[in-house]
Amino acid sequence: QVQLVESGGGLVQAGGSLRLSCAASGSIFSINAMGWYRQAPGKQRELVAALTSGGRITYADSVKGRFTISRDNAKNTVYLYLQMNNLKPEDTGVYYCDARSTVAWYWGQGTQVTVSS
Repeated sequence: QVQLVESGGGLVQAGGSLRLSCAASGSIFSINAMGWYRQAPGKQRELVAALTSGGRITYADSVKGRFTISRDNAKNTVYLYLQMNNLKPEDTGVYYCDARSTVAWYWGQGTQVTVSS
């Protein structure tokens, strides 16, 4: 089992920045990839950025050049970050951290990001 806890969401004006954090604990040795998804009201959850254990990074086209995903490994915890710059109102939504192993897919509880125009 992997437990994921997100933090760092909030209300920001367009053009501003936020940094999301996700702390992964438990069976972190089993994680193959981690990422960030978001879900806007009335829309499906979509991939924002993903990072594999081998270092491969994927970004949604809508966030390329504005968002940066990164990861730090501690003794019993993996930290996943999403630095979001030049935020736009269309970036508003609930942001979820995910972690994948070969047998399971884990989700955090989500953190709200609201970008005002």
